[in-house]
Amino acid sequence: MKLTLTNIKELKRNSNSPLTKRVCNYVIGEWSDYSDKKTIFTDVLYHGCQSGIVGELIYYTDTVKFYKQYRDEINDLLYETMSGTGLYSPSEIFGDKWDKEDPLAQDTYNQNLLAWFGFEETLRNIAYHFEQLKKYI
Repeated sequence: MKLTLTNIKELKRNSNSPLTKRVCNYVIGEWSDYSDKKTIFTDVLYHGCQSGIVGELIYYTDTVKFYKQYRDEINDLLYETMSGTGLYSPSEIFGDKWDKEDPLAQDTYNQNLLAWFGFEETLRNIAYHFEQLKKYI
């Protein structure tokens, strides 16, 4: 599929996932700010949400709200990642960034990591639909 605004909107329209719809909204909102549309994806996928590139996911209040809103989908993504990598604990995936004293992500810090993870993985899954992005993911 070709990376066009119409195709992003179609993916959003055809998705049953509220998280995918939200991330598509991000892409749609950023579309006019980028001359090279691939950069919408590569900025996030190369530098991560932690870089501040996703303005709506900078502050803990926003990331915690995002995590709580999409918790089930983010947990599913985490499970898929664990199954696909053979790593079976968040601390194995996130390394020393994961607060091991909060294994169930009840506190802000781990919820923040999971919000970023959910956004980035969903953006990566959207990117898989487009030929122009395959070499970047």
